[in-house]
Amino acid sequence: MNDGTFADRPATIARAGDTLRHALLDSRQRWRDLVALAADIAYETDEWGRFVFVMPDPVLGWPASTLIGQPAELLLTGGTNANGFNPFRITVPVHRRRAWLNRGDGSASLLAVSAAPLLDAEGRIVGSRGIAVDWTEYDTHQGRVAASLRRGEVLDHILWRMGQEVMAPRMMQAALDALMNALGAEGAAVVDLRTPEIPTLVHQAGGGSAQVLAPAAALLTKPDGPIQADGAEGRPILVAACNTRFGVHAGLALWRVPGARNWDNEDKLLIDAAASIVRMVLEHEAIQLEMGRQARTDSLTGLLNRRAFMEEMQRHIERLDREQLPGTLLFADLDSFKPVNDRLGHEAGDQVLLCTATLLRKAVRPTDLVARLGGDEFALWMNGADHMTAAERAEWLTVHVPEELCAIAGADGPTPTMSIGIATRMAGSMEPIDSLLRRADRAMYHVKRTGRGHWYVSHEEAA
Repeated sequence: MNDGTFADRPATIARAGDTLRHALLDSRQRWRDLVALAADIAYETDEWGRFVFVMPDPVLGWPASTLIGQPAELLLTGGTNANGFNPFRITVPVHRRRAWLNRGDGSASLLAVSAAPLLDAEGRIVGSRGIAVDWTEYDTHQGRVAASLRRGEVLDHILWRMGQEVMAPRMMQAALDALMNALGAEGAAVVDLRTPEIPTLVHQAGGGSAQVLAPAAALLTKPDGPIQADGAEGRPILVAACNTRFGVHAGLALWRVPGARNWDNEDKLLIDAAASIVRMVLEHEAIQLEMGRQARTDSLTGLLNRRAFMEEMQRHIERLDREQLPGTLLFADLDSFKPVNDRLGHEAGDQVLLCTATLLRKAVRPTDLVARLGGDEFALWMNGADHMTAAERAEWLTVHVPEELCAIAGADGPTPTMSIGIATRMAGSMEPIDSLLRRADRAMYHVKRTGRGHWYVSHEEAA
């Protein structure tokens, strides 16, 4: 018996399917409306970090269609966040994490992001899904708080990056890189203004420095705080002074690509705070340079010490070998120095050593080496000079040293003279440094044994 029940079943199933389909569509639209009302951005990315879904439209001032298929990192200020957080490439769920995103008008917004990674059937991360709410403009007070948070995050990140380095130049490079990325700048630099007519870039990151050096230096001559102006090709430039306690007149400069948005007040506050960090690094660098100089120089005369002289001499010899040029070593020792010390005191002895150092510097070219080996012993290295040239310089010293030192030593005792031993290393010679040192030392002691106050050229064969 057929009462029509089975005949009506297909139609019933179709109606149920339509009802379910409409319910699903209504549910999907309902969730889209709720998300649009609750979030300023909802998104999905693929395993390469590209947008595959984004809403509402527009989103943060961007047409949604222009973002689909694009790397999501384009929305991150400077390509990254100061705290290192990237909401579009996450490995674990996050809730209300702060991130700075670029808006379509070139400004930046602070958003609270909640997101989770997307996993495939094998548990591999194949993208991310998240929503975010704009925290920047709840009200004026919270806007200021958000800006302060951003400055704090940027400065914390700069200090963290610097903390990974030990030497001042690498610390400065880390600071400039972090600041440049945080502010979306094309480049950043520290400008040395000790010679205002010839400003120089002592540290830099990014590109475009050649086009902004002159206008940045001109801005830094003005006495006020952070100043901005347009440079070559319309690059927005922002500068802040960072003069050190050690007399270094310098400034910090940042610039954006031609046609980019200008600097706002928050940018100025940030560069002003960053200038204090740069000033600290410059002072740290000056201290490191001074410590390095002291480690390589004699504290009284300022000449190279023994260790630095040997290191530099080796480097000079390697270059002379490549160029097939000779070099000559002079060992110089003061005669009758001890009687001056004993009779007139150490202060007079120091004056003798200082005067001797001045004469030694005058005797050679700035590219040659002059050292105090210890006590009253000195050494000179003359690049490209043979024994004839060195003998001329030695003769000059044996004449002028006693002439200059007699005023310090006085007439009541012997005037110090100078005994000099000379050893030449000829072009193409394979003579090692220790052999050259021994020959010059023996030549000097030959002078000591034969009357002092003159010079002698070593005629020994190179070992």
